[in-house]
Amino acid sequence: MSIDLGERLRFVRGRHKLSQRELAKRAGVTNSTISLIESGQMNPSVGALKRILDGIPMGLAEFFAIEPDRPRKAFYRADELTEIGKSPISYRQVGDNLFGRALQILKERYEPGSDTGRVPLVHDGEEGGIVISGRLEVIVDDERRILDPGDAYYFESRRPHRFRCVGAKPCEVISACTPPTF
Repeated sequence: MSIDLGERLRFVRGRHKLSQRELAKRAGVTNSTISLIESGQMNPSVGALKRILDGIPMGLAEFFAIEPDRPRKAFYRADELTEIGKSPISYRQVGDNLFGRALQILKERYEPGSDTGRVPLVHDGEEGGIVISGRLEVIVDDERRILDPGDAYYFESRRPHRFRCVGAKPCEVISACTPPTF
């Protein structure tokens, strides 16, 4: 049995309505530590996990005993999508909770000139998307493409990648990734 600590911590933190910053402050760790754990880039020691859970407060036994509530909801209105991005990039997620799910679907909006950062993204899984409006520059490894409405991408997420809105209009993309990475 494999347990995704980051996914579980994100779920518990959200259930207690705590931001990463607030939990980090309560636990006496850096905000980046919480972020790295939740994104699966860091596995905390038992002692570090206990200290973080003390900030909720929650014990280790309760943390590992939690089973995800399987959402039965199948349909979402536009205003029910959960914003998980930060301006100037919006990521609106289908469903408020991905704990125990294998797929994440996003409606992305990039303002003109916005990008995912100079450091390429790298994580486990696969992702794909279709440009709905605007123009999106996608860099995967050393390959660069400008995608127009209707164009699409699909690649293994372990390949370094980056996204940037080009042109004067915002760019909208419908994307999916597995496993969920946000």
